[in-house]
Amino acid sequence: MGVSRFLQENASYLVVNDIDTARNVLTTLIAGGLSMLVFSFSMVMLLLSQAAANYSPRVLPSLISNRRHQTILGTFLAMILYNIITVIGLQPHGDDYQLPGFSVLIGIAFAVLALAAFVYFIHSISSSIQINNILENIYSLSRKRLLFLVEENRFSKDFEDTDDWHTIKTNRSGTIQNMSITGLKELARESETKFDILMSKGEYLFEHQPLVKSKKELDESELEELFKNFNYTESELVSDNYIIGFKQITEIGIKAMSPGINDPGTALDTIHYLTELFALRMQKGDIGVVEDEDGNPVINLKVIDFKTLMYNVLAPFRTYCKHDITVMQKLLGMIAYLKTLDAANDSFYQVLDREATMMIQDVNSAIENPIDLEVLQGIYDRMNIQET
Repeated sequence: MGVSRFLQENASYLVVNDIDTARNVLTTLIAGGLSMLVFSFSMVMLLLSQAAANYSPRVLPSLISNRRHQTILGTFLAMILYNIITVIGLQPHGDDYQLPGFSVLIGIAFAVLALAAFVYFIHSISSSIQINNILENIYSLSRKRLLFLVEENRFSKDFEDTDDWHTIKTNRSGTIQNMSITGLKELARESETKFDILMSKGEYLFEHQPLVKSKKELDESELEELFKNFNYTESELVSDNYIIGFKQITEIGIKAMSPGINDPGTALDTIHYLTELFALRMQKGDIGVVEDEDGNPVINLKVIDFKTLMYNVLAPFRTYCKHDITVMQKLLGMIAYLKTLDAANDSFYQVLDREATMMIQDVNSAIENPIDLEVLQGIYDRMNIQET
């Protein structure tokens, strides 16, 4: 009240002094805010539907979880609620009633802020749905996670044999999205045991399926604490599991080659990103051992090995793109490039040779033009494939 009176006396041009005018202004701002909110939600749902149809439904969680868009929609709601509360408070009583001009001024400023946020929202949501930005986001999250794992497992030690350890079965069905390494290390320390994780992140478990092996048999309370460290969810977050990044980029590339979309350019872009990620993955071994504070191995994580990862990515490309000369040329070029890089394990080169051999076999069965076959065969011959 004091602020409104001060503004009325010293800066009257900033405040609305008529109660009917103030009520009309705020009512208009509320109606406009609701219209912007409805339009924004409609646009989001439309773009998400297009992303699911044109790219892959698995990219939706990353788009929905965008904090900037959530903040903007929250700004709309805050502006609407504030102005509604202000309108309700415009109830004159007594002869010395002072119109809350400062509150009305804040409501108008809030509406201007929401309008600016709306303009930014249109630009941001339009940009985020572009395939290049989607691929770049998936690649960046996967690369960040891989860099962390490469550095973390650079000096991993071998884990001891676990054949005679106690097998613990899961108490529920679901997909393991993440697991708390810190919690498992703490439980291993308190229980004086070690754990061998039998399932990798992203795998679907059925109830009573083997989940963990423990060097020491655990009691009921320890088992309950163990299960708390596994997060079951159907959402796929690349920031938690870089394998999801490979999976989503592959699905986008395969979807781009479908007859309904027929976009080889996008497929080639996905291969570029996959090449960068595979080059980084070659620096990481197939061992995922977690050590305690004294450097002793206490947890053995199940890791998707390089051979399985490479096969799961390239098999769909071989199946759906073997007839396309440009895509197959790019894939063989990717393998040729990866063979020139240093690897954490020499067996990785054998995996690359195996994939190149399967690829050229599929090419010979799908492409009839002899000149195209000669070009692809030339790339293959220059790889110096080691027969196994």
